[in-house]
Amino acid sequence: MTDFEPPLSQRAYAFLAELVYNRSRIRLGPDRQAFVAGRLAGRLRELGCRSFEEYCGRLTSTASDEEAEQVIDLVSTNHTHFFREPDHFDHLSQALLPVAAHRAGVAGRPVRVWCAAAASGEEAYSLALVLAEFERRTAGMRWTLAASDISRRMLDRCRSGIYDAERVQLPDQAWLARYFRRGFGVREGQYRVKPELRSRLAVSAINLFQESYPVPAEQDAIFCRNVMIYFDEPSRQALVERLYDHLAVGGQLFVGHAESLLGLRHRFRQVRPAVYERPA
Repeated sequence: MTDFEPPLSQRAYAFLAELVYNRSRIRLGPDRQAFVAGRLAGRLRELGCRSFEEYCGRLTSTASDEEAEQVIDLVSTNHTHFFREPDHFDHLSQALLPVAAHRAGVAGRPVRVWCAAAASGEEAYSLALVLAEFERRTAGMRWTLAASDISRRMLDRCRSGIYDAERVQLPDQAWLARYFRRGFGVREGQYRVKPELRSRLAVSAINLFQESYPVPAEQDAIFCRNVMIYFDEPSRQALVERLYDHLAVGGQLFVGHAESLLGLRHRFRQVRPAVYERPA
């Protein structure tokens, strides 16, 4: 079959946008129609569908759940890089972790951190680096790191931990040798996170609006950054309430600098821009 890009009608786009919203709360506005058509054209070729109408028909079948996940996977935005918005990582290392490590030690549990929108893993491994470095300086400190995303395709990249060399920009270049292996041969120009650090990540596919989260409660930090910008206000409200309940007392929620909880009803105390704490 030759390559083709079938037109996406307004009716088919409305169907797809409603499906994506109902399953993920991602709001696709009218300005995203060309984007969605481009993202899904390859999937139509794989399935042999000659039109978006035919594809929408498949999505209404009784066995459509897996294909609906494919749609959400393909249209979700996954832009990220190592130590994006670096002041958050400074705050985590210098202000939150000393307190959280003491609190967790008294409770006899590890420090718990959840990267709730891990995408291809750069943010999750940035957190792992901060935690590993803090562990090196702090006797008896234990930690766990959950990394989740709605996109299974992105999570496969997260599990592999392989990144182009120019993307591995770290605040301390000594960390490159400590935590990464340089690629050779077909992997020339790439780095891979060492297995001893990769193994510390508990990676799982999570829809932030599913019934329950398969990560422990009483998290000390939840990074849910640059995600809520894709949700409408009722969805943001519901998510903020759920994340609050999943934090330990004194735990902190990190959102993107382009986001805030302004206009939402919440019980958080703002600590600094885009950082909110569950108070005692």
